[in-house]
Amino acid sequence: MNFLWTSSSHFNLANLFTFVNITAGLMATYFITQNNFFIAIILAWIGGAFDIFDGKIARKYKLSNEFGIQLDSFADFLSFVLVPVFLIFQAVYSTSLGSLSLALASVISIYYVISGLRRLIHFNLNIDAGEVDKYFTGVPTPLGAILLWLVYLANSYEVLPAFGVIALMGAIGWSLNSNIKVKHP
Repeated sequence: MNFLWTSSSHFNLANLFTFVNITAGLMATYFITQNNFFIAIILAWIGGAFDIFDGKIARKYKLSNEFGIQLDSFADFLSFVLVPVFLIFQAVYSTSLGSLSLALASVISIYYVISGLRRLIHFNLNIDAGEVDKYFTGVPTPLGAILLWLVYLANSYEVLPAFGVIALMGAIGWSLNSNIKVKHP
């Protein structure tokens, strides 16, 4: 069990938490395909909890390594970019938009996915293992996902129409790579 506490291990404790995040994201994707949005959202939030703890464990026990940084970004891309976009596409766009509007929603969804991926790649290229800045530049993907969950909820409670969802998804996608400063928790 020494591998759990070895920073060079791909299966150290911090990375195992990241693997749980990935598992939750994959399961959420499955439940979205089944139109079971409630369980998908619960799984996405479970993934988010494990994302918080993987970083804290990595720093506390000095388990950070390049593999873990890349793995964490892959997990973030799945759980905080693809899952919320897929959920909104399946739950909002595919049920309430006509052909032209669906094409616009598709373009904005792709824009959001590319923005999230660009943010994560940029983050990986500019971080050193074990270091944490005081502020993020641009909205981090987990916060972007939370904002998308709120947009989804506003739509499901009929407070926000589908076109509002499209507009807010575009704005949140833009914010991922903006100069907005967000305090690191």
